[in-house]
Amino acid sequence: MFITLPSGRRLSYIKPRIEPNRFDRDAVTYEGIGTAKKWERIETYGPKLVENIVQATARDLLAEAMLRLSEKGYEIVMHCHDEVIIETPHGFGTLKEVSDIMAVAPSWAEGLPLRADGYECSYYKKD
Repeated sequence: MFITLPSGRRLSYIKPRIEPNRFDRDAVTYEGIGTAKKWERIETYGPKLVENIVQATARDLLAEAMLRLSEKGYEIVMHCHDEVIIETPHGFGTLKEVSDIMAVAPSWAEGLPLRADGYECSYYKKD
């Protein structure tokens, strides 16, 4: 089973089935790496699939923003979830420029309102 994201990337759910769950109700299952770090059948449901779509789309937006930042000469030293950590020499670029670059919607998400916030500091800290 594949879910095609707005970016064109596809999420894959291997060998999907509809089968009775522990409550004897129909459930969607697929093969994947479970909590024991081995291949097993994993049960899922609609809201979980929606969560996967939302998180994967957010990842695609961040990945494209990171490419644009790199093309403009910004050195990304780390990223986590919805943030990038950039190290720059004094005098190179501005926080506004970084925020503006990150707020550009890709062609596959034209019209999507995006905004980026940030701060400058001498060392990494969680805002």
